[in-house]
Amino acid sequence: MIFAKQSFWYAAVVTLICSLAGKYLALLPGFNLVGALVIALLFGMLFQVSRPIIQKSEVGMAFISNKFLRLGIILLGFRLNLKVLAESGVKTILLALVVVSGMIFLTYYLCRLFKVDEKLAILTASGCGICGAAAVMGVSPEVKANKDDSVLAVAVVCILGTVFTLIEIGLKPWLGLSPVQFGVMNGASLHEIAHAVAAGGSGGTASLDAALITKLSRVILLAPVAIVVGMWFGRKESRAEGKRKLPIPWFMVGFLIASVLGTYLPLSEALLNGLVSAAYIFLGMAMAALGMSVNFKVIRTRGGNVFLAASISSAVLFGFSFLASKFFF
Repeated sequence: MIFAKQSFWYAAVVTLICSLAGKYLALLPGFNLVGALVIALLFGMLFQVSRPIIQKSEVGMAFISNKFLRLGIILLGFRLNLKVLAESGVKTILLALVVVSGMIFLTYYLCRLFKVDEKLAILTASGCGICGAAAVMGVSPEVKANKDDSVLAVAVVCILGTVFTLIEIGLKPWLGLSPVQFGVMNGASLHEIAHAVAAGGSGGTASLDAALITKLSRVILLAPVAIVVGMWFGRKESRAEGKRKLPIPWFMVGFLIASVLGTYLPLSEALLNGLVSAAYIFLGMAMAALGMSVNFKVIRTRGGNVFLAASISSAVLFGFSFLASKFFF
């Protein structure tokens, strides 16, 4: 018991350092394309050079990567203002539904076509379809994915999101889109919230607002997707084990409750921003804990096919988002 407490506090300090480093580095030009969560993950990986730190933190890392992840996602719900999303119009909500459902189906299908394991496939599909690393981490507990699959899916989503962010910013002068249309395309096509902010911000205030609204319309679908995926994989396991059980991701229910509270309670802007900042701190700590336990050999040997599948689906998403924003917004 004493060892477990020591391990927790040791892991908490180390992962908090990684999370804070990610938070503040993500404010700098260039690093904002990567995002705070992925930077925290990378710092966690760097700590693997020190085996004593990893050994002392092992028990605590398991707790942080599991419980702090759920707490962070619950608090992230305060970022979603349901009134703003409703005011964005039916077109934006329909676009989010089409993008999320279509992207998850296409990416999962391509991954399975290329012989990618089904759990890694659904994690990658969720990350590309919804909101990057946070979506991967949100779906991961529902499919009981191992840490290597989670880290690999996050890496693929981050790399592709960054590449397409640069592509969209570079092509902006030749796309012939208004600022609002460009923002809608960014929010619909890019994987991380940080990617949508970076690309949308390059087009001005109107573009940034449109990118955020469109992206958050996808983010709110994280909860229902996690529930559906959890039910799907739960039934598959039930059939395999001869049992009937229906897993309920209670932390996703908390995510939805937080979004309702943040929308309808008279909470100050400072408090809401503080809660969202706390969410990213906890999520960053969970990502760092994952990074400290990742198996690099597994990533090297399994990364090729999943990266190819996600690259194809991301290119299709870019083309679809461009056409949708140009002709319907």
